[in-house]
Amino acid sequence: MTPSDSHPLSALTALSPIDGRYGSKVSCLRPYFSEFALIRYRVFVEAQWLLSLASCEALAEVPPFSESAKAFLNDIPDSFSIADAEAVKSIESTTNHDVKAVEYFLKEKVAQHEEFNVVSEFIHFGCTSEDINNLSYALMLRDGRNMVLLPAIDQITSVLAAMADELADQPMLARTHGQPASPTTMGKELANVVARLDQARDQVATTAIRGKFNGAVGNFNAHLAAYPELDWPRLSQNFVEDIGLDWQQMTTQIEPHDDLAELCHALARLNTILIDLDRDLWGYISLGYFRQKTVAGEVGSSTMPHKVNPIDFENSEGNAGIAHALLEHLAAKLPISRWQRDLSDSTVMRNLGPAFAHCLMALDAAHRGLGKLEIDKEKLHTELDQAWEVLAEAIQTVLRRYDVPEPYEKLKALTRGRAEMDPQTLRDFVKTLPIPKDAQESLAALTPQAYIGNAAETVRIFLKGRPERH
Repeated sequence: MTPSDSHPLSALTALSPIDGRYGSKVSCLRPYFSEFALIRYRVFVEAQWLLSLASCEALAEVPPFSESAKAFLNDIPDSFSIADAEAVKSIESTTNHDVKAVEYFLKEKVAQHEEFNVVSEFIHFGCTSEDINNLSYALMLRDGRNMVLLPAIDQITSVLAAMADELADQPMLARTHGQPASPTTMGKELANVVARLDQARDQVATTAIRGKFNGAVGNFNAHLAAYPELDWPRLSQNFVEDIGLDWQQMTTQIEPHDDLAELCHALARLNTILIDLDRDLWGYISLGYFRQKTVAGEVGSSTMPHKVNPIDFENSEGNAGIAHALLEHLAAKLPISRWQRDLSDSTVMRNLGPAFAHCLMALDAAHRGLGKLEIDKEKLHTELDQAWEVLAEAIQTVLRRYDVPEPYEKLKALTRGRAEMDPQTLRDFVKTLPIPKDAQESLAALTPQAYIGNAAETVRIFLKGRPERH
């Protein structure tokens, strides 16, 4: 069987599942990370630079624009269409240079307004391609982060926080090293994840995204050759900050990408936390702590009709892993450039979209999985009621208070390695202890369900102190 290579591009023929199988799940990223989006951002930067030059009183050759001219110029990126992008690509087929194609496109556009006839050569004035590109990618990252990823993070933490609040008092047997350990509550375990995601989210949200705009090797060489009297660093800083970015002063031809690496590392850490959550919830489902709501029409197994598999958390784990790998490569590669510039970062930067897409799919899959969970309180109670040995920690610690010799060893001899510990055996043991009567009674009344420390209180204090996300 020889497959055909003549099929048109579609969700079925796309090489990447990002644009194929999962295209509908990540389409919200296309306005920020597609080739169309990159071209539109480039047009925006070029147009804003021309507007910035026109606002500089010392540049007599670029007089201030009328309101009509400003509106006309701003409308070019605002109304940028697929036809416009195709026009740029058509120019690129001749220039073999993507940014130069944008410059020529913009010159053709402004030729329709007579006010630009005398200033069209100031489009791309003093710029190297990287001046346009680094700002375009920076805007892409800023918007993709703020408009898509942060809301997705907030969505999952909001659900987790609500579950943590609801289950703050729900006791569960903890497991350290996979073995029964001192009880906790399900709400406390979920709140732990919320705290970690909050911190990771803040690191993602507050990472600076810097842009540079200083010419071929970062020294304003051409700018100063043309206008030596102008304060180009100040003009550059004002321009970069006016379009909503932080200014990068010290560069070679390229912005060094250290902030981008920091953002990638922050997102990679977020994915690590998500993988940890996915695996824990997968395990809790396996233990029966959670049941999964069935969805009409869904099939869990092609041969076993009874199966309801934790596929959402498995899907989340897989996508978080791919995102993590891409992000780690981006963070390791992009800050390295030979001398003043090599082009190896150009191809790599085009994979920011797939990295963000896999992050988004991981978050959405975990969020979807959380919506299917139902706690099995009876299962949790039954399991705790079969684990009275976990009270050994409490008893030996009380014995230490009253200076009873070898308290740990006494409880170790009583409980370690026993297949089952019943409440009566523990209570009989407590009666023999040389401690005050009220301490004996308190220990005798203790149950695994009640031995949860300050778990519930901690959850409520933590949730009350969380900042609201809008």
